[in-house]
Amino acid sequence: MTATAYPRSAGLTALRLRLVRRPVSLLLHRRSAAVSCVLLAVLAALMLASACLGQTVATPSDVWHVLRGGDSPYALVVGELRVPRIVLGALVGAALGAAGALVQSVTRNPLASPDVIGVGHGAAAATVLALATGTVASPGALPAVSVVGGLAAAGLVYALAWRRGMQPSRFVLAGVGIGVALSAVVHLYLTDSELDAAEQLKLWLTGSLNGRGWAQAGPLGCVLLLCLPALLWASRALRPLGLDPDTAAALGVRVRRTQLGLTALGVVLAASATGAAGPIGFVALTSPQLAKRVARTPQLPLLCSALTGSVIVVAADLAARTLLTPLEIPVGALTALVGGPYLLWLLGRSGSGR
Repeated sequence: MTATAYPRSAGLTALRLRLVRRPVSLLLHRRSAAVSCVLLAVLAALMLASACLGQTVATPSDVWHVLRGGDSPYALVVGELRVPRIVLGALVGAALGAAGALVQSVTRNPLASPDVIGVGHGAAAATVLALATGTVASPGALPAVSVVGGLAAAGLVYALAWRRGMQPSRFVLAGVGIGVALSAVVHLYLTDSELDAAEQLKLWLTGSLNGRGWAQAGPLGCVLLLCLPALLWASRALRPLGLDPDTAAALGVRVRRTQLGLTALGVVLAASATGAAGPIGFVALTSPQLAKRVARTPQLPLLCSALTGSVIVVAADLAARTLLTPLEIPVGALTALVGGPYLLWLLGRSGSGR
């Protein structure tokens, strides 16, 4: 493996790896790598704090003893209730953060996210219909149902936005319209459902990690592992897409195919996260922009966006469990309280810039 340093102002390092016979070259942004390490440390600290804190307080040594499989009075609270929930929150945040970076890079719009373009609404509508009609026998099948709903909504949005090419503004507007229509369908089923079923669906629609565990974290983790090769490809494909479409095409990039592939990958990630924990809003919107400002990269950093999403969801879930103990706030409601003002600030900043 060899490394070539670029000028300090670029902040890049070229790594050349030789895998079997064919060498592979990639660019490493030094500040992004440092920020990723810091985010990993923050995420680990938050996960440890979330495992320790709650109505029952445990020490880090108690948590470590439970993780090692030893007999402990905290085995139920920490090992069976908190740890699966924490792992699920980190996976959901990573999927939403990466999906937001992909969608915003394709649309070249910081206000775009899977929530805005109707992907979250499509996944939520499919999941709610499956739960309301009883077509899903096991909770592990919900991510697959959500992926189907999200892909169907994204395909409809893409078909409506396509007119001799895809324009980002038309894509976002079509997504908003489809999202409103699907939201109306969800509320229609809520009005016709029985009281107990309606309460469960309302709790799911707010986005909550309460009662979630390995049954949801396992399928979502498998989806992320299966998408890992595609994410490695996306990290390289995003770099030329940061230029204008004509320049990217001149460099040999198949712009339309690349945009379609990145959008499909973002849809799969966002829909899988929605199926696992419900529609947790504003995480996919805020994570890429926060990661870009911290890492100071010209394009949205994919890894930093995923880690930022994990930090946001784990921190929000910790606050949701401990702020009003014994009352528990849905994590989606807490992220909306923070993300709403951020969206207004972003809208005002965009308007003043123009």
